[in-house]
Amino acid sequence: MLEGLADFWNHLHTAEGLMELIQTGGLLVLFLIIFSETGLLVGFFLPGDSLLVAAGVLSVANKDRPAYFDVWTLIGLLIVAAIIGNQLGWWLGKNFGKRAENKPDGWLFKKKYIEQADVHFKENGALSLVIARFIPIMRTFVPFVAGMAHMPSMKFFKWNVVGAVIWITSLVGLGHIIGPTPLADKLHKIIILVVVVSLLPLAWKIVSRLLKPAAPEPKA
Repeated sequence: MLEGLADFWNHLHTAEGLMELIQTGGLLVLFLIIFSETGLLVGFFLPGDSLLVAAGVLSVANKDRPAYFDVWTLIGLLIVAAIIGNQLGWWLGKNFGKRAENKPDGWLFKKKYIEQADVHFKENGALSLVIARFIPIMRTFVPFVAGMAHMPSMKFFKWNVVGAVIWITSLVGLGHIIGPTPLADKLHKIIILVVVVSLLPLAWKIVSRLLKPAAPEPKA
């Protein structure tokens, strides 16, 4: 079973796999993946950024294929999926956060994900809901941590909407711009670049903590 999941994960994170999934599953699959990645704690492994770019590519025709989606319908639907997903994550954190903290690590769920999201949330406050949209794993767990911290519902909803609009529009828009150009034939390279760029903020945080001088020990 694990080997099968690993094969599926690897295929899903290739340009060919993404295009095949989107063409076969259509808007419903796109909606469910974005919702699951942002709302369900087990959805962190799903390819949010690369999926959005690939969907944007397929929203415009080129010489080799027709457009599979209307770009505005695509953007609107995925914004709704991202908003609902985050709202579910916040609700789960508010109601079950403490239970998750005490849950032992499994092969999929790790407490370190919550700990990393907690640091991100404390450092960036409400803005973390926008920043985390562009960081894999963080976009899954930061809403959960915000719920654990009892972030006010209306404040969370406002920043949830802002983050969803910016994230979906920018990455689908990038794919839509690339779609009719020769770059669409090099989608795998574009996806790799998007993933690398999305990981830079997290890498910077880690490096910054490593380089930060240790606090002096209190004198006896």
